[in-house]
Amino acid sequence: MRVSVERKDIRFMPDSSRVLVRFFMNGDQRTQDLVTRIMAMSDFQVAQTLEQTLREFSRRHRNISQVFIKHCSKIRSIIEGMQLNYSQLSEDRKLLIGSYCTMEFSLESAAFFNPSMIEDFDQTYLEEGEKRVIISFRATGEGHISSLVFRRAILDKNNDLQLMKIGNHIDKAEISHKKLYDKKRFIERLEQMDIPTKFSRAIMDRLPERFEYYALKREVSEILKDTNMISERRMALEEMTWLVDSFYDVQFKHDADISARVIFPISESESRGIEDARFVRFIDDDGEIKIYATYTAYNGHTILPKLLSTDDFYTFRIMPLHGAGAQNKNLALFPTKIKGKYAMLARIDGVNNYIMFSDRNTLWKNPILLQKPRYPWEFTQIGNCGSPLYTTEGWLIITHGVGPMRRYCIGASLFDLEDPTKEIGRLAEPLITPLEHEREGYVPNVVYSCGALIHNNSLILPYAVSDYSSTYAVVKLEELFRALKRR
Repeated sequence: MRVSVERKDIRFMPDSSRVLVRFFMNGDQRTQDLVTRIMAMSDFQVAQTLEQTLREFSRRHRNISQVFIKHCSKIRSIIEGMQLNYSQLSEDRKLLIGSYCTMEFSLESAAFFNPSMIEDFDQTYLEEGEKRVIISFRATGEGHISSLVFRRAILDKNNDLQLMKIGNHIDKAEISHKKLYDKKRFIERLEQMDIPTKFSRAIMDRLPERFEYYALKREVSEILKDTNMISERRMALEEMTWLVDSFYDVQFKHDADISARVIFPISESESRGIEDARFVRFIDDDGEIKIYATYTAYNGHTILPKLLSTDDFYTFRIMPLHGAGAQNKNLALFPTKIKGKYAMLARIDGVNNYIMFSDRNTLWKNPILLQKPRYPWEFTQIGNCGSPLYTTEGWLIITHGVGPMRRYCIGASLFDLEDPTKEIGRLAEPLITPLEHEREGYVPNVVYSCGALIHNNSLILPYAVSDYSSTYAVVKLEELFRALKRR
């Protein structure tokens, strides 16, 4: 008998009006030609054109003039290479140049999907049976570029979501890169990325045991100036810079509503998208609470598993994951240590579920096979749908399975609390399969989640609908556990 599932009548839809501003440059020569035309304008023409631009776009973006100045500064070397004194340019002319180096990007015009839900830090001023939550989504826009966005809501005593109002603007974060790198660990990660030693050795031999971010960037940039370099070596060197760019911090201002905070691809390693973040509220042995998320960085041909951490959803630290087990997609961190070690789910071979244990939350080795596809609806592959959930009955792991016609369904399994390599039970039938009205979308016949939570003795399960929109469902834990233990 199938477990009862209550689908809630709410839909998170893509909204093409949600736009942020990005730096835009169309090559050195075309940028020089552009600056030449702007420099030929009179002060009156500059002021008039700038006023028209601000009139059209200042209501769409906070502090747009600051963005223009910042984007103008990004081409300072080009301007000064034209024998122009950058410091003597008028404020208006810099603003206008910056406006031509700026474009809008619609974050979620294509899709708003793969949600993950966790408990908010702030649980004050709530009535009995309520819980304040933060929901993350994968927002996809032009060019299939994905970013990470958030919404805040309250789950009431009936498990209905009361959504907080969305802000009118989107804020860009300040970015800072890691300053020092351990040479040995960096070389290990290069090997895991299959970057040939014959290409990386020339760079690494010239760097100290602990090297600075800009030292590597400088060395690689010098070598990349060789126009006769073979394509394999150029690709290897570019991937080295992608790796060093993968360590960075993101800082939002405190007056930015959570719906305005967007983690947009920053480094080359994620230039084509930040995909499928699985958030978890992690409680350390000393009781300290920290929010982590594992996600997949994608640059168009290489994926790189990453770990995000935050204490407040204003400051985020980003770093790549290392080790033989930090491969492929589908990594999900357990919410506590198990016998003094971090624990992680993974799908390193693209087919089966694995579990790993580690003293460090960024280094993962020795994966242990946990689950293989068992039932027809998951014969193609099985993976997790977010971090495991602690219950008194055991670790509840929400899974996804891929079956005929690459249809994705959502299932559930239960594992021993002390030894999560031991399976207590597993559903023979999926919890959620795509209903008729859920089959159409960017990728048809898919239901998928990146993280659920437990509230009022119920499983609150947000999920994506055919990689286009999102909704959520509620499952009574008592009924779910009966079904799991029956097997």
